Amino acid sequence: MWDRSRRDSPLAFLGQTPLSALSSGVGILHEKLAFTRRVGVLSDWFARLAPAQARVLDVGCGDGMVSALLQAKRPDLDITGIDVLCRKNAHIPVEIFDGTRIPFRDDSFDLILFSDVLHHTEDPIVLQREARRVARHVLMKDHYLQGWAAAQRLRFMDWTGNARFGVALPYNYWTESQWKKAWEEIGLRPEQVVTRLGLYPAPANWIFGAQLQFIALLKKCDPSH
Repeated sequence: MWDRSRRDSPLAFLGQTPLSALSSGVGILHEKLAFTRRVGVLSDWFARLAPAQARVLDVGCGDGMVSALLQAKRPDLDITGIDVLCRKNAHIPVEIFDGTRIPFRDDSFDLILFSDVLHHTEDPIVLQREARRVARHVLMKDHYLQGWAAAQRLRFMDWTGNARFGVALPYNYWTESQWKKAWEEIGLRPEQVVTRLGLYPAPANWIFGAQLQFIALLKKCDPSH
């Protein structure tokens, strides 16, 4: 994997394939222009929506930056993370898991957090069922597949933000109706859904924010049959 400590070196891309060099270069630009704002906005929304005094499990936490900012804004929360990849210098405690079964007993947490995680799985239903098993609430940020050239815009964002870290990119995006149907079948009831997040500055937000992004706070309920 590319050594991030060399990102400002003019020799940083030597020895890489053209595709990996491109993903690294675009990723650096994305990090400098959008990453700081994005994690700040996400942590703000999560801080507004998370239940009080909650024990939180951040599933697919990455480097834990979003949860670290959330913890600073909401000291009443107790946050740990799990992920399939181990990143150096994670900002929260992280355990490795297999990506399908959450390694905790039923009702171990008050809240499961998915921050742009489920579209990286082959079947988003699997982890949502696990989240319902392990916690009373689920707070998720993900995408809607809707609007002009939605798949192309989402793929570009996904590749830009994740390719250089070796994150799986199945590009598994759902429509709004698919999300709602899944929640009903699993037994998750939406309490709040936010679609105007303001993740990017204009005009980027018109292209990469409009109709594509949502945050939902869900509560465990009886599934439909």
